[in-house]
Amino acid sequence: MEKILRKLKEIKLELRFMHVCGTHQDTIIKYGLDKLLKECNMEVRQGPGCPVCVTSSLEIEKAINLAKNEITVTSFGDMIRVPTSIGSLMDARGEGCDVRIVYSIEDAIEFAKKSPNKKVVFIAIGFETTAPSTASIIKEEDIPENFSILSYHRYLPPALRALLNMGELRIDGIIEPGHVSTIIGLKPYEEISKGYNLPQVVVGFEPLDVMMGVYMLVKQKLNKQARVENEYSRTVKQDGNRKALKLMSEIFEPSDVNWRGFQLIPKSKMKLKKEFEKYDAEVIYGDLLEEISEKEEYEPEGCKCSEVLRGLIEPNDCPLIGTKCIPQNPVGPCMVSFEGACNIEYKYRKASHLKK
Repeated sequence: MEKILRKLKEIKLELRFMHVCGTHQDTIIKYGLDKLLKECNMEVRQGPGCPVCVTSSLEIEKAINLAKNEITVTSFGDMIRVPTSIGSLMDARGEGCDVRIVYSIEDAIEFAKKSPNKKVVFIAIGFETTAPSTASIIKEEDIPENFSILSYHRYLPPALRALLNMGELRIDGIIEPGHVSTIIGLKPYEEISKGYNLPQVVVGFEPLDVMMGVYMLVKQKLNKQARVENEYSRTVKQDGNRKALKLMSEIFEPSDVNWRGFQLIPKSKMKLKKEFEKYDAEVIYGDLLEEISEKEEYEPEGCKCSEVLRGLIEPNDCPLIGTKCIPQNPVGPCMVSFEGACNIEYKYRKASHLKK
């Protein structure tokens, strides 16, 4: 680590990199890597790497609307606390709706089997890391008739292209997430490096991994290169996980969807293919969701999650953090989710410099 820092200081370049992973952000803030890098005139900002954070408010409102129509909604814990214009799933549960926290899609299916008189919906979120689990369950076809999913899974590469196309922020290179890359491999990033003349490095999650990733990006900048390198070679392979990729392609197809902070990103949603529509809650309950689909996206007053997700500001630049917005009373999803930049900032630094 000391050797890397010494070399970075000797380079004397001012560079800004971005990563798209909540686990990377946790490592960076927990171990103070951001402060060490600032001493080298470098910074690493978090982009759209939190699945809960990038899920649009209207997608969550769809789940709330189903719950209010006597449908059991099952979800991971952090998703039920995200505020929308009609409250949160937790609020709906407080009003008597059947909203349940589960730890996997298997838990949701098991509940549906034990409750044949209930209609059960599972909110499926996450990038290519978690989508294979959903796909494998759908393919098994041992699914009760009263079970369906809201597929809010996302493809990561389209979001990277959308971010770069917006051109709001100078980005000198991207640290790519190790777990997503374990599934998709390196190829999806290669066209980004070529198209945008941008260095990229797939990086693991230990502090030394992150610092080595930064150093590899800096070396590319010095050598005027723009290619995809693999720091996390102990896990990530060139072609990724072919079995998982094949499974996802059999079950899902790309569809357009809004991301929080980005609006519409073409072909970035994993939509269930037509032959699996019997498990698609958006199709099954289309009449209940039509009104929600026509609404505008909700942005809490004063909340800067959209800007944080695009890397335009740091969490501390939001006027609400540490005052009106804390984990016990979150205003936006970046404070709700354990992978959100604001939640991570508050967890590790609330006593030292957050607003009182």
